[in-house]
Amino acid sequence: MFDTLSDRLTTVLKNLRGKGRLSDADIDATCREIRIALLEADVALPVVRQFIAQVKERAKGAEVSEALNPAQQVVKIVNEELIGILGGETRRLNLAKTAPTVIMLAGLQGAGKTTLAGKLAKFLAGQGHTPLLVACDLQRPNAVNQLQVVGERAGVPVYAPEPGNGVGDPVDVARRAIEEARRAQHDMVLVDTAGRLGVDEELMRQAADIRDAVQPDEILFVVDAMIGQDAVTTAEAFRDGVGFTGVVLTKLDGDARGGAALSVRHVTGQPILFASSGEKLEDFDVFHPDRMASRILGMGDVLSLIEQAEQVFDAKQAEQTAAKIGSGELTLEDFLEQMLAIRKMGPIANLLGMLPGAGQMKDAMAQVDEKHLDRLQAIIRGMTPAERADPKIINASRRLRIANGSGVAVSEINDLVNRFFDARKMMKQMAGRFGLPGAGGGGSKKLKGKKGKKGKKFGPKNNTGGGLPAGMPDLSRMPPGLNQLPPGLAGLDQLPAGFDPSKLNFGKKKK
Repeated sequence: MFDTLSDRLTTVLKNLRGKGRLSDADIDATCREIRIALLEADVALPVVRQFIAQVKERAKGAEVSEALNPAQQVVKIVNEELIGILGGETRRLNLAKTAPTVIMLAGLQGAGKTTLAGKLAKFLAGQGHTPLLVACDLQRPNAVNQLQVVGERAGVPVYAPEPGNGVGDPVDVARRAIEEARRAQHDMVLVDTAGRLGVDEELMRQAADIRDAVQPDEILFVVDAMIGQDAVTTAEAFRDGVGFTGVVLTKLDGDARGGAALSVRHVTGQPILFASSGEKLEDFDVFHPDRMASRILGMGDVLSLIEQAEQVFDAKQAEQTAAKIGSGELTLEDFLEQMLAIRKMGPIANLLGMLPGAGQMKDAMAQVDEKHLDRLQAIIRGMTPAERADPKIINASRRLRIANGSGVAVSEINDLVNRFFDARKMMKQMAGRFGLPGAGGGGSKKLKGKKGKKGKKFGPKNNTGGGLPAGMPDLSRMPPGLNQLPPGLAGLDQLPAGFDPSKLNFGKKKK
């Protein structure tokens, strides 16, 4: 959603680099370009005016004029002001002193309230809570059924005593749901309310009646981030008519200009708590203003990448794999497990989008073919346990059998096996530098562009990035901090320079 805005801001700020001193004219020109970029992104005019005024005032002050690198100082100022517009600090849910905590969802029809209710319920369940979904949208056709389906997918019970489709009293259902939650010992109650295609008196009255009946601890206004300036107008109407304590942005994966996300916090005065970016229940996360600002400015979101990795990688298995890397005993079975774990983190293009400088590899990310990784999985699964443990025994007849079984050409089997041997050799050599368990002294030797089988070199000139198996990128310029990641990703901040995003090779999409 923020691609266009990110491109414009990145270009504007890049033009400042290389200048030892910034004049007032340079700052004015930069602020003018930033203003145009924000207005084109559909950010509300009052927000743009305040943002530019703050940036210009700080940029012309002592913190820039006396800085060793004025351009970097301006980038820092823009980043800090962007964080301020997005809310400053991350705000968590306010929990009731006495259970259950009641969360009411409000918003227009089509904003994604029902799907979001399931996402939030799954998220809270993962945090150790016992949520209960309540079907109070009794007007939209099949809204109750939809919530029941979403609840089943999320593994969360749904309280739906009325069939809906115009039948039942939503205020009475909400009141009875609190009693049911206490009886069944649910500590979180999520109330899904009805919406309209537009703000009207009946909608506001019903939402206010439900609010008065259950006295929610949080009222979350669910807003479609794709509707532009109308999102701000709708948010103001709900704030004045019902009131809300937080905002949830949905459809952040859309191709709209994203100005609503930058405007709604500033205009309404209420923080953005969560962000939803897809149809799957997992496409949901806490909204971090600093991380979102970092993404918009093309600085990546490494912390979110680390958090996602921690959720899917098993710590014990990670240590075992790290030891195998150090001793050079890594098998294709281990490689398959690591690849499956990475796939659980989400689409590869999304993960690459969290890396600093992701804007430079947009063309490469657009060509990412997830099916290429599926073919790699099919090849490895087509091998026997003995072949996975010791790929050296895979002779010509075995390669033909694996190719026929996995539906690929023999050349792809050859390519995978050869690259795996190169990668294993390289990882063993580098393990000493990373301090991995089981590592020998190989890491002390300088890596040279030795030729592998069929004369192929592994190193920066290889499109797969340093001899990694086909489909895996060279992550040699990952920022500090990623040494907290599990095996196969640990210590990436120490890899040698030379990373070229344009040489990522995931297998290009077929036209």
